[in-house]
Amino acid sequence: MRLPHRYLCQFRSRKLVHAFTDLLIIGGGLAGLRAALEVPPEWEVLVVTKDRLPESNSQYAQGGIAGVMDPEDRFENHVEDTMRAGAGICDRQVVEMVVRTAPEEVARLIEWGCHFDADAAGKLALTLEGGHSHRRIVHALGDATGQEVMRAVIAQAQTRCNVNLWEFAFTIDLLTHDGQCVGALVHRPHQGLIMVWARQVILASGGMGQIYRETTNPAVATGDGMAAAYRAGACLADMEFMQFHPTVLYVAGSARHLISEAVRGEGARLLDKNGCRFMPDVDPRAELAPRDVVARAIVRQMERTQHPNVYLDLSHLDPHLVAQRFPGISAVCKRFDLDLARDRIPVRPASHYMIGGVAVDLEGRTNLPGLWAAGEVTSSGLHGANRLASNSLLEGLVYGALCGRGAVAACQGQTLPELKPLPLESSFKAATTPLDVADLRNALQSLMGRHLSVIRDAAHMGEARQDLDFWRGYVLTHEFAEPAGWELQNMVTLASLMLQSAQQREESRGVHYRLDFPEPDDQHWQRRQWVPTMEWDGET
Repeated sequence: MRLPHRYLCQFRSRKLVHAFTDLLIIGGGLAGLRAALEVPPEWEVLVVTKDRLPESNSQYAQGGIAGVMDPEDRFENHVEDTMRAGAGICDRQVVEMVVRTAPEEVARLIEWGCHFDADAAGKLALTLEGGHSHRRIVHALGDATGQEVMRAVIAQAQTRCNVNLWEFAFTIDLLTHDGQCVGALVHRPHQGLIMVWARQVILASGGMGQIYRETTNPAVATGDGMAAAYRAGACLADMEFMQFHPTVLYVAGSARHLISEAVRGEGARLLDKNGCRFMPDVDPRAELAPRDVVARAIVRQMERTQHPNVYLDLSHLDPHLVAQRFPGISAVCKRFDLDLARDRIPVRPASHYMIGGVAVDLEGRTNLPGLWAAGEVTSSGLHGANRLASNSLLEGLVYGALCGRGAVAACQGQTLPELKPLPLESSFKAATTPLDVADLRNALQSLMGRHLSVIRDAAHMGEARQDLDFWRGYVLTHEFAEPAGWELQNMVTLASLMLQSAQQREESRGVHYRLDFPEPDDQHWQRRQWVPTMEWDGET
């Protein structure tokens, strides 16, 4: 895909403020902070995050962290569950490495003061989630694991004298020079543009669920780091694979709230508007089938019954257990006068987790020298075509640690000149037609929901292609001066890449389901798909 210019903003290095650090980490979620905590005190680390420090997908994770903690469980079981959910295209070497590292990462979180839920005997309480063959999910605060994990890692990062934290710092673009990543162009509200120069850069900027109107993701999840990496020449992969969480609270006119996989793990049933339980007819695992299976089944049941949602039913479970295990979800339901333990809870699928992203190797390296990546911004090969529940926080921990260690080793292994500004600049002729950014963002989100959602086909994707090509022609030629505009440009870019990859994969696999190609095609498509490197229409 061709873009009009390399950078989103015009700049000249001689006219801007400069900042210097050994390691720059873009993103303050779990992966980014885990990387920062791996850096020894002799190296300076700068963590930049576009909002408040806790505001990330990590903070809102409900379920927990998957790991083999039970003597009756085995690493091999977790590996096979992950491989099976990934529909034949997981990288087994990556899966083995991540799964076997899980217990030590959980132990480190406990060492840093993270309080996971325990059973009556004082041992870690383990729960079951869809696609898992054993109870192996550690959780905290009942159904607010991300909140507790982030509390612990933020507190730990704040004790490190070498870790500097910039909140409300928007990363517009990665800076490159002579084929290497050398820092980032960052915007801060009261300082304007800043050129941050670094010996090594770690990208941990999270996902892009906001590209859809129906999403579990917070407002910050607009794919900025992924799009910036693409413009810088990093390789992206698996962009057709957006995972939709099957059960998101659906109350018309309200924000969408995640109803954790663990609710079904504890025995909740899915019913249609007529009270019919439909999952046992779809899959022998019923409500505990992998997310892609459950999401498609819900969409089809909604179509059959001509109803905007289905229902979660927990009325057959002990109400005390429900209240104790899911206090956060119970409180959210109560806002809408719903009793989680007794009422049928209206749910439907929504975008949840981007499986594709910046391609990384086993140590978190990208193809762009000087750039590492960890967490949801990446495509590591762990998830294949469908992420297994509660493997996401685990991936962020493991790859965050790998990137932190790898970036430090890269600094130590080279002769390090003094960091100094390089003569970089960006100039282009920007379009001047006024744009309604909010209206365009709403239109994009609606387009993606209609034409590139849980179920896809060539005709609808062709319609989306026409609109996206048109929008790209005038949205990307603008120069904006605030985050809302840069977010829109990033979302349009990534939507185009997602659509391109989805059109090319003429089969159904994992979260990518096509009505016109309803079966997997192992002969041609049992493989990951790489996005061609970006080209632009002129030097900047």
